[in-house]
Parts: sequence; C-alpha cells; structure tokens
Amino acid sequence: MQYRCYIVVLCLLVSGCAFIPVPLTHDELKAQASNDSVLITWNQDPVVEPITLYESIARALKYNLDFHLEFAEKILSQTELDLSRYELLPQLVAKSGYNGRDNFSGASSQSLLTGLQSLSTSTSSNRDIFNADLSLTWNVLDFGLSYIRAKQAADKVLIAEEEKRKVVNRMVQDVRTAYWRAVSNDRLIVKLEALLVRVSQAIEESKQVEKKRLERPLTALTYQRELIGIKRELEALQRDLSLAKIQLAALMNLRPGESYQLVIPDRGDIVDKVDISPEMMEQIALENRPEIRTISYEERINKKEAKAAILSLLPGLDINFGKSYSSNSFLFNNNWLSYGTQVSWNLLNIFKLPATKRELGARENVLEARRLALTMAIMTQVHVSLAQYEHAQREYKTAADYYLTQQKILDQLRSGVAKNTVTEQSLIREEMNMMVAEIKYDIAYSDVENAYAGIFASLGIDPFPIDADTDSVSSLTDSIMKYFEGLSLHEQLFSMKIE
Repeated sequence: MQYRCYIVVLCLLVSGCAFIPVPLTHDELKAQASNDSVLITWNQDPVVEPITLYESIARALKYNLDFHLEFAEKILSQTELDLSRYELLPQLVAKSGYNGRDNFSGASSQSLLTGLQSLSTSTSSNRDIFNADLSLTWNVLDFGLSYIRAKQAADKVLIAEEEKRKVVNRMVQDVRTAYWRAVSNDRLIVKLEALLVRVSQAIEESKQVEKKRLERPLTALTYQRELIGIKRELEALQRDLSLAKIQLAALMNLRPGESYQLVIPDRGDIVDKVDISPEMMEQIALENRPEIRTISYEERINKKEAKAAILSLLPGLDINFGKSYSSNSFLFNNNWLSYGTQVSWNLLNIFKLPATKRELGARENVLEARRLALTMAIMTQVHVSLAQYEHAQREYKTAADYYLTQQKILDQLRSGVAKNTVTEQSLIREEMNMMVAEIKYDIAYSDVENAYAGIFASLGIDPFPIDADTDSVSSLTDSIMKYFEGLSLHEQLFSMKIE
C-alpha cells in the first residue's frame, strides 16, 4: 500500500511538470500588431517642409530601424564587456540554513580489538540546528582566464563599432541613390503623366486612321509601333522612379504611404571632386575599411585565445577564507574562521595542447588569408569606384548633350506645327523622345552622385561625425552638409584629418 502511494505521488509530480505549447491568441497578436505599428515611427520629427538630400541622410541615420539594430548590437557588446569584468572578482558566498529532525542523532562505538561496545550511545548534535557562513573563494587560474575573456570582449565591442560604420556607409550610399531618382520622379511626374495621356490618345487616333484607311496601313502601323515602343520605355522609367520614392521613405523610416515632398534642385554642371591619387586612396581604404579592421580585431582575439588555451593547461590554485556559525550547543566553538588553499590539475590536458595549437594556428592562417584576399578586393573596389565615377561623368555629359539637342529639335518642330509644315504626329513622337531624354538626363546625374558616394564607401571613411541617438535631425543635417557641400574629396579628407 505504501508503494502505491509513492507511485501516485510520482505520477502527480510528473504530470505537473508536463508543459503544453500555448499559441498566441488572436487578441494578443492584434494588440502586438497595433503596438508595433505605432512604435516603428514613435517620437520622430514630423515632415513639415520639403526634404533635402542631407536631411534625408540625417533622417535615415536617426530613424532607420536597421541602423538602430546595429546600434543595439553595439550596446549589447558593451554590456557583455561590462559583465565580463565581474568575472575577475572572487566569489563571496553567504549561506544560511536550518536542519531539524524528530529525534536525536546518536551513535555508539565498537572496539576493533575486542569487538565490544566501548561507549554508550550518545549524541553530539541538537535536534534543531541553525547554520550560517560567509566564504570568500578565489581561483587564480579562473582569474587569468576571465582577464583574457574580458580583453576579447573589448575587441568584440570594437568589431560591433566597425559593423555600425559599415552600415552607415552603405546607408548613405543607398539614400543618395534613392534621393536623386526620387527627385527625378517629382520633377517629371506631372509632365510624364500628361504626355502618357496624349500618347494613348494618339495611338487610338492612329488606330482609327488605320481602320478607316485614311492613309497607308504600313505608315499608320509604323507610327503606332514607334509610339508604343516609346510609351513602354516611359512606363518602365516611371516605374523605377516611383519605386525610388517608396525606397527613400523606407530608408528614412517614414510610414508607408505617407506623403512627403523633396527639394528639387536645379540641374547643374558636374564638377570633378576627386583630386587625390589612386595610391593614396588605396592606403586610406586599407587603413579605414571596417572589414579590414574587423579581421584585425579577430586576429587579436585569436592570439588571446592561444594564451587562454595555454593558461587552461596550468594547475588551478583555489584560495578560500570564511567565517562560520552554528547553533549546535554541543560544539565547543560556535563561531570560527576557516582558511586554506587547494591545487588541482587535470593531467590529461597535457595531451590536448598539441591539437589546440594546431587548431589555433589553422585559424590564424585562415584569418591571414582572408585579410590578404580582402586587401586585394578593397584595392580593386577603389579602382572600380573611380572607373565608375569617370564613366558616370562621361555618360552624364553625353546625356546632357542629347537632352539639349533633343530640346532644339523639339523647338523646331513646335515652330513647324505653328506654321503647319510639321504634323501633330511628329510633334508627339518627339515630345515622347524629349521626355525619355530628360528622364535619362536626370538618371545620369543621379548615377554620378551615386558613383561619388561609392568612392566614400570604397574608402571606408566616416564622412561626418554622428551621434544619431542624441543629435536632432537639424543638427545632423548641418553636420552632414558641412562635409559634402562644395568640398572636393581631398578637402573632405583633410577636414577629417586623414593622413
């Protein structure tokens, strides 16, 4: 019967420890969705004026959630470093307890020589005892290992900072690309939509002309083909430009669908701002690229890991000191101090050392090979970014020449229409060509700006000091503008004190 009771109690305990998955309820998911939709744009400065390029960059750095994620990971690394410092401290343990029983603990002794009981049954303990002690323990080996781990955690904080810098450079480049394409959209959207309406009407009129055979069918079909081909190209350009404004809003962390306006700058001449030698640019990139710095920190971590591996093979030395108290009345001394040392050594760790050294050496070789491969890739990227900038400049000049030539042609056709020497069909066709030329003119300019930002990204330099967590949007905008507005690359590097 007693065993059955034990079985019943055991079954109850086991069933009580069984956990059933509980999915989130619809109300919980609904509340979370509502809360998150508010938090994503919480405490942001509202958009009250048209946004400039530099304000768009400032808003991206201050409010972009991907950037906040990198910043949060950096804070996490910093807190892990702060936590690792406590591992250097000895253990100070305070304990107290109570022990009781329903009868006395007693014992007797037996002589090993005669086999007879030598003492009557006696006790040396009360039935209820209260114990307390305060002990300080310090393992010298653990202290050394904790010190190395703390140094490694410090390097991981620096790695997180480099990851943050990489995100900043990438974000600045993405914002510049999206901004200039969105500017093209705002500059041309009204004219583009109006022209597409006219083109659709012209196509329908041409179809009617073809149907009624008012002119040769081949002539009408050829005209329709030209209009439809240009219309298709315009619609593709319109799609790309309209998406750019949505992408820019996402980068600035504006709520999807929120309406905002951009400052539309005048088209100006492209000024060559790259006045620094490729060799110096290579040196700057190799000194400042976050990827190179990250590998260098990983190599430092690996070297410290080698020290930790050797240190873990040494004997451990425990030093302890404590103060104790017991309420047992049979004790001669109820309060006492205790102290001692203990040495322990796992002798089998000696056989682990060769394999550990080989593993660390292999990791060091991998990091070195990765650093050298990345060095070549970065040097190549520097030259590629320069080549892209030069090509973008040439393409912009060509697009500008084409746009101006098309403008003159259109002016001539409009004059011909007024004099009834040119047909309306020819005018519509050239107006479409003019719109395509203007859009490609703007796109070419945005490509130049993007290529210029790509040079900064290839160099890995921070184009401006930022503290997005505390600076306002206006102060960030001013800081960014000072480093970009009207400065050549050499002047910006000089202002950043890059030697």
